[in-house]
Amino acid sequence: MTTSAIAHASFTVSRVIAAPPARVFEAFADSDMKRRWYAEGDQHDVEEFASDLREGATERLRYRFRDGTPFAGMSIANTDTVLNIVPNERIVWASKMTFGSADISAALITAELLAAAGGTELVLTFQGAFFEGADGPQIREMGWQTQLDKLVTTVS
Repeated sequence: MTTSAIAHASFTVSRVIAAPPARVFEAFADSDMKRRWYAEGDQHDVEEFASDLREGATERLRYRFRDGTPFAGMSIANTDTVLNIVPNERIVWASKMTFGSADISAALITAELLAAAGGTELVLTFQGAFFEGADGPQIREMGWQTQLDKLVTTVS
């Protein structure tokens, strides 16, 4: 009998953003804005980015780590399926991540845009299953912290 190497984890990260919910929603819906905060980075080159915020649509991101990074030459890909949208209020999507050719995680991710004094509270909840070779929930949470910081800069 084999033992499953799946690790389940959930976490929530949030930011209060000095912009109305419609502007924060735009950061998810506008392909150019989303690419800036979600796809681009200083340690990798984006090889594919397709953003289509409609229920049932598939969004894709694939990038390759640059020389001088711990995983130089390796690729990471996300394939997301948009499950539910309430404009300016919430987005729910399912996500699969691969490292090289291996699936490393699957997740349900919810972004809630809550009106707050001075703007919007963005609450992102990640519920995931991490497979063999995955980065794990702590590193993934740090990644989302960084991405939300970039989102704040993008909408400001």
